[in-house]
Amino acid sequence: MPTLLIRIMLALLIISVATPQESEAELEQWCVADEQTPDDELQAALDWACLKGGVDCSKIQQNQPCFLPNTVRDHAAFAFNSYYQRYKNKGGSCYFKGAAMITELDPSHDSCQFEYTP
Repeated sequence: MPTLLIRIMLALLIISVATPQESEAELEQWCVADEQTPDDELQAALDWACLKGGVDCSKIQQNQPCFLPNTVRDHAAFAFNSYYQRYKNKGGSCYFKGAAMITELDPSHDSCQFEYTP
């Protein structure tokens, strides 16, 4: 009986070592505007993020790298992510009264780079 127990434990050890662990890339998350949220709600959350939330929204201003596409949804996505990356390790969330959602797909595009903080 002890031999069987040792074999089982050895098999479990081998399985646990052979099982791939999640890589850092699989854990990367960004916060973006929820596609289903109306523009007026996105605008209110965007205003809060830029004015009271401590987000630097200069990159979504005209002639800046994240101005285009010039939509409330795209500007909100950038601001939501900036807030989330800055505060996620300090208790901040990606909620914005339901206007935002987490994605594991990097939303960066063209010259607009969405930051990621581990």
